[in-house]
Amino acid sequence: MAKGYWVSAYRTITDPEKLAAYDQLARPAVQAGGGRVLSRGEQVVVHGAGIAERTILIEFDSFERAVAAYESEAYQKALAALSDGVERDFRIIEGTD
Repeated sequence: MAKGYWVSAYRTITDPEKLAAYDQLARPAVQAGGGRVLSRGEQVVVHGAGIAERTILIEFDSFERAVAAYESEAYQKALAALSDGVERDFRIIEGTD
């Protein structure tokens, strides 16, 4: 079964307090969903149209678990806390193996 990944690239952080509130709620929600943070880097080299901001990579045992964690009540509460505090590109992708 292929793993699932959350890939989140932040374009702008407009409200650090909302981001901090999100982090406090998102971490336990991700862990409860079986997610493992592989990279939480603020040191980023970008190419093309990329923006050098915070980038997060989280691994799940399957694509389905990644989707379920996103849709969980706990993570939805984290998203509500984040609100309009950031602009980010967020994707859930399936691994190759």
